[in-house]
Amino acid sequence: MGNICRSPLAMALFKQQAKEKGLEEAFLTDSCGTSNYHIGEPPDRRTTMNAEDNGIFIRHRARQLSKDDLSYFDYILAMDAENVRAVASLDLSGQYEDKIKLMREFDVQYKGADVPDPYFGEEDGFQEVFDILKRSVTNFLDFLEKEHSLVAKR
Repeated sequence: MGNICRSPLAMALFKQQAKEKGLEEAFLTDSCGTSNYHIGEPPDRRTTMNAEDNGIFIRHRARQLSKDDLSYFDYILAMDAENVRAVASLDLSGQYEDKIKLMREFDVQYKGADVPDPYFGEEDGFQEVFDILKRSVTNFLDFLEKEHSLVAKR
């Protein structure tokens, strides 16, 4: 939503996992929010601290999703149903609906659930989000490898 908690972490996890597989050159990734609350700001310090505790480093400044993103990117992953609706509202023609997905469509434990927003919660909520996103991103990357016949350079 504001692009300072969940989505920058998901992007950093994806980049790290793609790099570990030797696939970083295969992807152009970005993170953005559906609102304009935090444009230009770095990720929430609790997100970056939690990520660093888990060996992930985030370099990002918040930006808002634009209509151009829908045509530019092959996949648009939203963190929750509210954000799926916000993204879909930019797609008036419906031509991009197949690329708009819920992040947890790739979480085998709770397929299709929302990624909870840790912003107003306690520190442990950030670790819960990290664990959810790590599972989801791992499965999304596996999906991309199969779907697009990518060969990992481990």
